[in-house]
Amino acid sequence: MSGLAQAASGRAVPSRGFNLPGWLDRKDGLAPSEAVLEKLRQAGFETVRLPVNDTLISAGDTAGLRLIHDGVTTLVQQGFDVIVDMHPSIDLHTALRDDFDTGAERTIQAWTILRDVIADLPASSVYPELLNEPPMENTAWLPLRDKLAENLRSKCPLHTLIWGPAPYQGIWEIGDTPPLADDNQIAAIHFYAPMAFTHQCQTWDISSPLARIANLPFPATKEMPLVLERIAELRAAGDEQAAAMIEEQLSTPWTEAAIASEFAGLGRWSAAHDCPVILNEFGVLNFCVDAESRTSWVRAVRQAAEANQIGWTYWELDQGFGVIQSRQSTEGFDNSMIAALFGTDGGG
Repeated sequence: MSGLAQAASGRAVPSRGFNLPGWLDRKDGLAPSEAVLEKLRQAGFETVRLPVNDTLISAGDTAGLRLIHDGVTTLVQQGFDVIVDMHPSIDLHTALRDDFDTGAERTIQAWTILRDVIADLPASSVYPELLNEPPMENTAWLPLRDKLAENLRSKCPLHTLIWGPAPYQGIWEIGDTPPLADDNQIAAIHFYAPMAFTHQCQTWDISSPLARIANLPFPATKEMPLVLERIAELRAAGDEQAAAMIEEQLSTPWTEAAIASEFAGLGRWSAAHDCPVILNEFGVLNFCVDAESRTSWVRAVRQAAEANQIGWTYWELDQGFGVIQSRQSTEGFDNSMIAALFGTDGGG
């Protein structure tokens, strides 16, 4: 399909994508309208990363499995490549962290059920992702990763398997992570650096200093008057934690060059291991950041990925990080964000 980037290995990698949480990972999930999907294709999107929830996957729930099958089929019929991402529920995340053997068995069981659905979907456009942000150390994750891959391979010999390093799928974690012993795989990383910029004003953990950081620009250095003003405001309010976070994360300036350097290193890992790579999460919250800073960061990350033959899927479609207002309406597309993702800069 045209959404495939060409990796250094010469193998194809899905790209030009967006994440679509809130549909097949929830009992009350909301599907995108056909008109919105069509407009997204016209805008340039060619891949959908689709989180699925382990608690909604059970052998007896044929209706739930049919929902996943039909949802993926709908996207494929619209011309999308689809990454089926095992995004662990809170319960599974807790089990993997606190009771690993139980969590590992639950993960294997979920894939044992879901692999039959995947097996019935086209290997040329459907990509199973073993586990999002595995909440464990690599020493525990790598044996589980291999078991999950073997489990899937028994029914899905031709599908390309996607996996990421533990525990955050961070770009900094891939260097110490060997690829699968499999010729048909893609390594997946996430990139949100610096989080003081990408996650400012976040709302889901009000105890985090990120919830109290606002209006920081990109690019930025710690000497910029605007940055100094923000830090002074936080210290005046007695918030040393948030002020120190900004200073620490700005010990290296936030620039396009810094981002390019990170992805050049990732490209070297890909070439050294003959393993294609996808950046399947990156994004900036749209709560309290100026539009130009937001689009500048997104453009810089997308360009850096493409310069190193790394596929990408933006996080996410229509929630806090989104590029449209609603998956149900063709109105409210953020044209500046779409331009950042598909600009006429040689990368799009």
